[in-house]
Amino acid sequence: MQIDDTDRRILRHWLAEPGLDRVVLADRAGVTPATLWRRLDRLREGGVIRAETAVIDWRALGYAVEVSLRFTLDKTNPRAFDEFIGAAREVPEVTSIETFLGRVDVRLNAIARDMGHWTRIYRDQILTLPHIAEVEALMLVATIKEAGGLPL
Repeated sequence: MQIDDTDRRILRHWLAEPGLDRVVLADRAGVTPATLWRRLDRLREGGVIRAETAVIDWRALGYAVEVSLRFTLDKTNPRAFDEFIGAAREVPEVTSIETFLGRVDVRLNAIARDMGHWTRIYRDQILTLPHIAEVEALMLVATIKEAGGLPL
């Protein structure tokens, strides 16, 4: 889908302030509210805007530990990926699952209330996932930059 400068301007202002009232967004983007709605609908239909989501601050809900886990799977079983991912989806504290080509096969991001909670999750749920050949856990210390998207 082709987007023009007006679409980019709308998206740039929307990404900068996602909760902005649509009338204010239209004004800042230099279009009428009706044009804004049409443009947003077209961008949704064209697959540029895939979803509007809430971003939850897990720390504000009492989850102080965030861990990124990198897995290399034992790929001697042709169903290793499917079975691993299916089991990982069942772990409530897993917030995202990504697959890769290369040395790392899968990355999971998980949260826990504290180190004791994390230890229980890791021992009882993570290490029991099927087909793990190697796992590396990286504890998040700080998020320096978290971009909502590319510059438009």
